[in-house]
Amino acid sequence: MGGSTGINHTRTMRLPYAPSTPPVDAPPDTADIYARIAERRKPRPLIPLDLSLLHSPPVADGWNSFIGAIRSRTMVDSGVMELAVCRVAVLNNAIYEWNAHAPLALKGGITPDQLHAALTLPCTAEGDIAKLESSALTPQQRAVLRYTDQMTRTIRVQDAVFAELKTVGYDDREIVELTTGIAGYNCVSRFLVALDVGENNAREMKSVDELVASLQ
Repeated sequence: MGGSTGINHTRTMRLPYAPSTPPVDAPPDTADIYARIAERRKPRPLIPLDLSLLHSPPVADGWNSFIGAIRSRTMVDSGVMELAVCRVAVLNNAIYEWNAHAPLALKGGITPDQLHAALTLPCTAEGDIAKLESSALTPQQRAVLRYTDQMTRTIRVQDAVFAELKTVGYDDREIVELTTGIAGYNCVSRFLVALDVGENNAREMKSVDELVASLQ
């Protein structure tokens, strides 16, 4: 994201952003909350998502702890987790989320062809899995994508789709972490889109080619 906060000033979020440093009249624990969020973001500054959540410091603090645990304290392969996050972004048309996490998926070992599949495959929750089966995704990634699609679109997950996670090798802890990651980033995407955080709703998702070029 460009600039000190990544905010696009050609349009505005539906709410003003909170200050990037604790207000002078804020309760003492607010400074501690700012510090915890800044520590997780380091060396980056606070991002537009943080400056939106910080209208409610207690909520921002809980969010930071929850998402921070998903991002840095889980056992699931980071590329697979980012692939699931990217799929959530695609299904919910969360431009900000895709543009932020698709590069992380590539850095985590997801190939361009696999990322393109997450971007373009029809939603498998609606019964179309033929293209999924012939895609560049591995069996493990296909299982996660189907799980993500059903969690995001139909909420209720079919027994066969859940069982496939174990068939391809995910253990109980990894399944809990995948489930919380998918659920958590559904929450993130809904917050981002509802408030147009980062002013991305009117933009387009970056293409995989663009993302690959930006990492070279």
